[in-house]
Amino acid sequence: MPPARRSTGRSTTPSAATTEPSRRDRPAPVRTTTALTARSRAPSRNQALKLLRAAATAAVAKKAHDPVALDLRTVAGVADYFLICSGDSEVQVKAIAEAVEERLHEQGVKPWHVEGLAGRRWVLLDYVEMVVHVFHAKTREYYLLERLWGDARKVDLGLDDAH
Repeated sequence: MPPARRSTGRSTTPSAATTEPSRRDRPAPVRTTTALTARSRAPSRNQALKLLRAAATAAVAKKAHDPVALDLRTVAGVADYFLICSGDSEVQVKAIAEAVEERLHEQGVKPWHVEGLAGRRWVLLDYVEMVVHVFHAKTREYYLLERLWGDARKVDLGLDDAH
């Protein structure tokens, strides 16, 4: 008895060879990406400032330290504004971030992306036109975002009456 031939998975019949196009003759598959590309912009500058101030008020209500708002419109296309603040503990960092998210949700705005909530050292809430950074105090000292974005103009948050 002759040894069994191992199958290569390819058909050797003439009909299969002539009817099935080779791989290089087939058109390349169309790849569609629905990744993080659809970022809608805020309807107006006033709306973005209103959200920025609401976020700052919510953060200060949870005893956030040193809230700083930066106007990034002339510096880079990352976002229009950054709000940077810090807390003394991981529990406080989480509480500040959740308070900001809840306050803006009450105004009908949801974050486009949230990062770092589980780690509680640096929580980022991305609202497209505004990004909120809530740091643990030691982490804020390490990264120095205010210095990194030092060319940006500071925005008055009007929090003097909130204290």
